Amino acid sequence: MSATLKSLLQIGGGENEHNPLTMSDEQILEQIYTTHVHTDTKFDVDSLFTLVENTLRRSTQIVDNVVQGSQASVENIDDKTPQPNFNSPLCTLKQISSEMSCKPPGEEIAHKTTLAILNKLSNYEWDAKAVLTLAAFSLEYGEFWLLAQQQPVDLLAKSIAILKRVPLLARPAAVQKHRQAIIELNNLVKTTLQVIELVFELEKLSTYDHKDVPDLEPAVEQIPVDVYWAIITIVAIVTQIDCLTTESEHKQELSHYGQKINIILSKLRKQITLCRQQINEAKYIQSLRKMFKTPTEITEVIKFLIFANDAPQPLFDGATKTTVDISVLKKKNVYLFISTLDITEEEISILKPVYDYSIKTNDQYKIVWIPIVEEWNEQARKKFDSLKIKMPWLVVQQFGIITGYKYIKEEWQFKKKPMVVVLSTQSKVLHTNAFHLIHAYGIKAFPFTKSDEERIHNEVHWVNSVVSNTRNPILESWIKEQKYIFFYGGKDKEWIQEFTKYASALTNDATIKQANITVELFNVEKEDKNFLSRFWSGIESLFVTKAHKTVDDAVTKEVQKMLSYKNETGWALLSKGSSVVLSGHGSTILKTVAEFEKWKEVVVKKGFEFSLKEYHEKIVRTTHRCSHLEIPNVAGKLPETIKCPDCPNTMEIYISYKCCHNGSTTTNAIH
Repeated sequence: MSATLKSLLQIGGGENEHNPLTMSDEQILEQIYTTHVHTDTKFDVDSLFTLVENTLRRSTQIVDNVVQGSQASVENIDDKTPQPNFNSPLCTLKQISSEMSCKPPGEEIAHKTTLAILNKLSNYEWDAKAVLTLAAFSLEYGEFWLLAQQQPVDLLAKSIAILKRVPLLARPAAVQKHRQAIIELNNLVKTTLQVIELVFELEKLSTYDHKDVPDLEPAVEQIPVDVYWAIITIVAIVTQIDCLTTESEHKQELSHYGQKINIILSKLRKQITLCRQQINEAKYIQSLRKMFKTPTEITEVIKFLIFANDAPQPLFDGATKTTVDISVLKKKNVYLFISTLDITEEEISILKPVYDYSIKTNDQYKIVWIPIVEEWNEQARKKFDSLKIKMPWLVVQQFGIITGYKYIKEEWQFKKKPMVVVLSTQSKVLHTNAFHLIHAYGIKAFPFTKSDEERIHNEVHWVNSVVSNTRNPILESWIKEQKYIFFYGGKDKEWIQEFTKYASALTNDATIKQANITVELFNVEKEDKNFLSRFWSGIESLFVTKAHKTVDDAVTKEVQKMLSYKNETGWALLSKGSSVVLSGHGSTILKTVAEFEKWKEVVVKKGFEFSLKEYHEKIVRTTHRCSHLEIPNVAGKLPETIKCPDCPNTMEIYISYKCCHNGSTTTNAIH
């Protein structure tokens, strides 16, 4: 490569580095950040912007009048009032104006001029840099068109206008000649004013907590680049005015700047609209938090939660199939039953005993279903109508997104699974999700507050609550008769066959018969799918009600242990009536039962329960296996750590995702 060609390429590359039209935002940002010093020089930027806005709104109106030949009065423009005793930064404005004046056209020159202005304003915040540059421009632009307006009737104005070459652009012939250029220039002034106004507004919004306004941070981060484009556009406008007033054969091309500044204007409008929505939402949530923490009449809180400031819609009364006013909730304890439209009849049925035995006969309590629907359409309406007639309680009929959806989702941890929030007459939250408490214990836990949950936590007869969910009369009779029951199941059919064989041998052994012990066998895998679903959902609900207990107890560990067996090859649980004797993994409980001959003599001396537990513990100590616990993705916060039910260690956490291709959601798994 020749030295001359290499030199030319280097020159071309160097110029390209200073051409803003070919530079990326990152390249621009890199260059303009070197001009910025974070000393935050303070001055009354609000009053300055007020004066700039007044000046440019009137100036651009004069230009429109001149170009269009109309006589629209600028007196109809309402001026804003700056702070009294405002001192104009006149010297700074003159320096900026001097920097912009009498520059030849060209993108590279405009870029260098912009960097020079930014260097002069290095100690100011980005919005102040934009306002100061616009102020310097408005001083010249305003004076130019003021003189154009006054020169026909004021000799002093005429003389100054000639010195400033105003007639070369403002006289009728010049206006006619440069009409399109003047319109383009004036429109660009208006757009740039709007951009700087929005930058100014965005800077003020930046004081809000960025956690509450997630779209604020990316918008604020872009402010320096937006300011750069506003300033370089002003520089280009000044250059074009100079070209027109000197009747230069060269002109400054403004269309590229117009395109860019309009894109920025559109983007800023969207960003500010989003930010304001998020700010209003944050204020709404803050108000809602305050209402739940301060004694407030229940109807006021529910209206604000569902409808905010809109007129509340009547509630559908499932008992009478009519609509009623929301005032029926006044001075009532309210159960907010919250779910999507994917709720099943099985899940609805969990609340029906509560309604039948407590709500229907006690006017102090009400159940209100709040359907969460992100997008209402005809199909959703039909599904809603079919669901509401299956509910005997009150139903919210709000065919739009619930105003408090974000609060419900974030504060109450709604995860599209049914939940029941218990509220007092004064809107105190007595339980953030009693659904699993109701599912596990039914009416026994009424009225389902946190204190009721604590009261019932140490209940050792938890088998009955699981069995009652399955609606199996044989099991219920065995429990009433206080019989020993071996519940067992698993994913491995061979294991089930083996356990059935050895457990049957145990129950029919002469030692057991002589001790007058009756042991019933119940293979859960032989039951239908509905039984299995109810059985495991009952155990899951028990686990959820106990998961946050800070003190480990035998009942919580036993429930957790049972849940860990859900997807294992085999498992068994022995109860006496509704009290758990022990539960075991397939690998240990099968060996225990199969080796009954080795410990049956102990049964005679120490009893069946003691000898079974003792031998099983011996097997557990010599068998190593990992415990796996899958937790359903239910509403509410799950504990950060969970102790292993089989040893003192804290379980490791893994996340797994499951899809059955039927619309079911992902499931978190803890191993």
